[in-house]
Amino acid sequence: MQEVSARKRHARRLFAPLGASYDRSAALLSFGQDGRWRRFLVSRIEAGPDDTVLDVATGTAAVAIELVRRTGCRVVALDQSPDMLSVAAERVARAGLDGRIELVEGEAEGLPFAEASFDALTFTYLLRYVDDAAATLRELTRVVRPGGTVAGLEFGVPRRPWRPLWELYVRVGLPLAGRALSRDWYEVGRFLGPSIRDFYARLPLERQLELWAEAGLADVRARRLSLGGGIVTWGRR
Repeated sequence: MQEVSARKRHARRLFAPLGASYDRSAALLSFGQDGRWRRFLVSRIEAGPDDTVLDVATGTAAVAIELVRRTGCRVVALDQSPDMLSVAAERVARAGLDGRIELVEGEAEGLPFAEASFDALTFTYLLRYVDDAAATLRELTRVVRPGGTVAGLEFGVPRRPWRPLWELYVRVGLPLAGRALSRDWYEVGRFLGPSIRDFYARLPLERQLELWAEAGLADVRARRLSLGGGIVTWGRR
């Protein structure tokens, strides 16, 4: 069994208690932009009722549900957290999509699927939590059939002139807003800014695009959303 890194253990501990409140609080803390980013992510995927899409780091299954509603496809929704998958199961059942969405516990770094098993793949807020983004992108690409699309959503660091406002929000506003919600969300509010900043210091967007291409994806593109607060990247296998 693969050893869980300190980075992933911390993420599990931080987000495990938040499943029930995750979607509502994420919408509040992002000023409603999180849902908009996820919808744009889904719009990058070409799929239909006969296709199966893998949604990695599915969390509460928000993207998986949007994929089914928009395209009619089947979705296999994978996450490392049993706590999040429990909330996802409730959401999927309430949406009446039990027959279209299968929930699977697993790791993005070692997917339990054969090569070219899926017609497309999505992932959300994943790469900051893995130790080797290049290897993880190769693994995600491996399970997608030739011609299929891989699309991912990550938080972004805005460019100037918006960077100072972003810094003010993540340093002061986000922790205060999190504290107003709960002690657990206060910890998330303190964590996110440094985590996002560190990720882009290690892997600027230009380098991330190179990693996507090196993983075997063609026509790789990225779109900055909400002044750069969110970034959707996609490419074709």
